[in-house]
Amino acid sequence: MLIRLAILISILLVAASTILFFFTRDLRYSRFAWQVLRFMFYTLLVFGALYLLERFGLMAWLVLV
Repeated sequence: MLIRLAILISILLVAASTILFFFTRDLRYSRFAWQVLRFMFYTLLVFGALYLLERFGLMAWLVLV
């Protein structure tokens, strides 16, 4: 639930920054949108790795015990 909220907020931030960039042609908005995208990519990568570790690590532990 929390990850979905973070994704929704980041999508809204990127959309707003992109719209503001097209209206003002100020590079700050473009850089901000890129930073948000990069941060969310790394965050999702970490959560995905933790999910896989939990899923396969727990299954391997249950098989061994």
